[in-house]
Amino acid sequence: MAQIIVYGHRERLASRRAALSDAIHGAVMAALDYPEEKRFHRFVGLDAADFIHPADRGEDYTIIEISLFEGRSDEAKRRLIEELFARIERDAGIAPHSVEITLTETPKINWGIRGRNAADLELGYRVEI
Repeated sequence: MAQIIVYGHRERLASRRAALSDAIHGAVMAALDYPEEKRFHRFVGLDAADFIHPADRGEDYTIIEISLFEGRSDEAKRRLIEELFARIERDAGIAPHSVEITLTETPKINWGIRGRNAADLELGYRVEI
């Protein structure tokens, strides 16, 4: 499971939402062997007054927070971050310098999905990659 929140300047984020979603999901599928139909993205567009950051990040500054089940190897997480930077630059035109990514892992026992505890579900995809 991966829940993804993308923050950015409202106008810039709105104009790139589809490209960002495709780039992010493509990276997750490539790096984590994630199913195509499991896309969970939320986009939060912020006004300039609500999004304070160093000037050198520019108006394209984008933060990507990914919450996922623990179990991925360090290699898989490195591959995910590399894929994200490359695909976001290629597909959405945002330079890596203007993108920040955080991965937060928690045990499946801490997730509720489809009316059940995630630790009790058969997910249909591998987490230990």
